[in-house]
Amino acid sequence: MSAATPLPQERRLATAIPGPKSQELHARKLGAVAAGVGTTLPVYVSRANGGVLEDVDGNSLIDFGSGIAVTNVGNSAEAVVAKTTEQLAAFTHTCFMVTPYEGYVAVAEQLNELTPGDHEKRTALFNSGSEAVENAVKIARAYTKRQAVVVFDHGYHGRTNLTLALTAKNMPYKQGFGPFAPEVYRVPVAYPYRWLTGPENCAAEAAAQAIDTINKQIGAENVAAIIIEPLQGEGGFIEPAKGFLPAIVEFAKANGIVFVADEIQTGFCRTGQWFACEDEGIVPDLITTAKGIAGGLPLSALTGRAEIMDAAQTGGLGGTYGGNPVACAAALGAIETMKEQDLVGKAQRIGEIMLGRLRAMQEKFDIIGEVRGRGAMIAVELVKPGGKEPNTEATAAIAKACHAEGLVVLTAGTYGNVLRFLPPLVMPEHLLNEGLDILEGAFAAL
Repeated sequence: MSAATPLPQERRLATAIPGPKSQELHARKLGAVAAGVGTTLPVYVSRANGGVLEDVDGNSLIDFGSGIAVTNVGNSAEAVVAKTTEQLAAFTHTCFMVTPYEGYVAVAEQLNELTPGDHEKRTALFNSGSEAVENAVKIARAYTKRQAVVVFDHGYHGRTNLTLALTAKNMPYKQGFGPFAPEVYRVPVAYPYRWLTGPENCAAEAAAQAIDTINKQIGAENVAAIIIEPLQGEGGFIEPAKGFLPAIVEFAKANGIVFVADEIQTGFCRTGQWFACEDEGIVPDLITTAKGIAGGLPLSALTGRAEIMDAAQTGGLGGTYGGNPVACAAALGAIETMKEQDLVGKAQRIGEIMLGRLRAMQEKFDIIGEVRGRGAMIAVELVKPGGKEPNTEATAAIAKACHAEGLVVLTAGTYGNVLRFLPPLVMPEHLLNEGLDILEGAFAAL
């Protein structure tokens, strides 16, 4: 299957979900794969393209997950397939730190140009989002000669030991895996829906609390980096109240603290802009990217101010597979696709459709407490009727009902009560609307 012979863009249920072949494969998975590697929906994919996933039983499912915001350009974008095929035929690996190659340099040049700010930049490439975040911490500490790192409530930054310290949510990420890296401090985030004095007070009060905590408990002069997702992902697609991020950036700048935007889930057109921090004109000192960067191949990056990025000694950054040539070719193909197909505009259009449909559902179903997000990164928070108590049971039931009807949806949130929607940016509108029809039916049947 290549991009030249795309899958029919239709939902098709040939069996129950999951079907018999998927069930057989899942039994093999349970006997071969570590139990800690979970599965949201055990349908085993054989092909994928555009907005659909085809499984081994011949079912075609609508994809509202994009492999957790990875396949922004689709699962087999023509430019990604072409460039990776050419690179595979040339060579698969040399290690950039031993004998380098142009693809790594070309990706770095693209990221230096695309990320916010017109200052001189440098980029380093890695394999995963966690690695990018860890290296942001390393570089910030090298540059500032400080140790403390500040993160926020509801934040998610990875699964390695250091990034687990940065991540807020205990289950399932942190439980039983400590002790974690020291000198990590957590402060409040501006979560408008759950701010006790109301969303109108959220930005100013949350920023004041966060800054007060830093000054009193850590000392601004000891902070190397402040790290935040401009629109929080696993925490529940929380968009900090307007004004909060600029206040934190201003504080960081005034105190010589490196401000790091974690754009691993939000980057590469996902929110209707190339990067989510552009929404309030934020220019981060460092920006971490991964997920949507390479059309599904493992690649991540850290991009930032040249003087900060160059603070690490030669040999202090890298990794055997970092900036693998095939993954770099995929990234160049993905970025080409984003530009040529105007995926920023397509994400905005997806947001218009989804927000309109979901807000209409909110009027009909009182368990929808809030609809939020930007572009193709949209969520609904479910609550128990009459208040804001998290409705985890309904969230799980809605997701299960959608899965049974051939719609892949994901859950999220600190309280496990958020349905998050991350369709590929190339999804046809008829599939998007059909998926929303299925979702509305699941609410109606609850």
